[in-house]
Amino acid sequence: MPKDADAKTNPAHVAIIMDGNGRWAQKRGRPRLFGHHAGARRVREIVKACPDLGVKYLTIFAFSTENWKRTQTEVAGLMSLFRKYLEREAQELFESGVCVRFIGDRIRLDDKLVTLMDDLELRTAGNDLVHLTVALNYGGRDEVTRAAKRLAYEIEQGRLTHDDVDAETLSKFLDTHVLPDPDLVIRTSGEARISNFLLWQSAYAEYEFIDTLWPDFTADEFAKVLASFGGRERRFGAVLT
Repeated sequence: MPKDADAKTNPAHVAIIMDGNGRWAQKRGRPRLFGHHAGARRVREIVKACPDLGVKYLTIFAFSTENWKRTQTEVAGLMSLFRKYLEREAQELFESGVCVRFIGDRIRLDDKLVTLMDDLELRTAGNDLVHLTVALNYGGRDEVTRAAKRLAYEIEQGRLTHDDVDAETLSKFLDTHVLPDPDLVIRTSGEARISNFLLWQSAYAEYEFIDTLWPDFTADEFAKVLASFGGRERRFGAVLT
């Protein structure tokens, strides 16, 4: 792996929209699920690269609230892939010092998958080398809506008043309340849109849209993107002199 990425200037929290699995498979004359399996293998490589690149937090967009609109075959295949991935990777994630969290609405997910998610979160809770957050049945608008409902409930119960409501208070009800906001959001596959991903948290994130399809996004390319981030001037709405 190239050492052109300096951990001192790299983003501490990187979020990735892992796009392009289906097109990667179609280019090879294979079904879309073949691409999703290749994409899952790429996740392993990127997670392993994080410590050397100074990335403490990695958040990946695995399945959106809109992805249920895909064919039943693809959705069922993805859910099976998620279960197999968690079963296969749990031990290595634990031993590698990775703390795993899941964000998104779990209500629609099957019980076996939710149990695997819960078990992995509990098992890796004490790890601190890399914090891997997996967005599963996640949508930014859905997350803010659920947070607003929980906030409204607290007001109804008299534990908060409307005067207590500000951006900081609302943030405490988001799925990501224990995480820092992302410094950099990467989207693979050449698409230049954010697809309802971390809408609140990414208000001041830097974005990088790259043409590489997700299964081809290597740790070397990841390092180059991070090195490019180090040259950016982040203003957070202010004018720097």
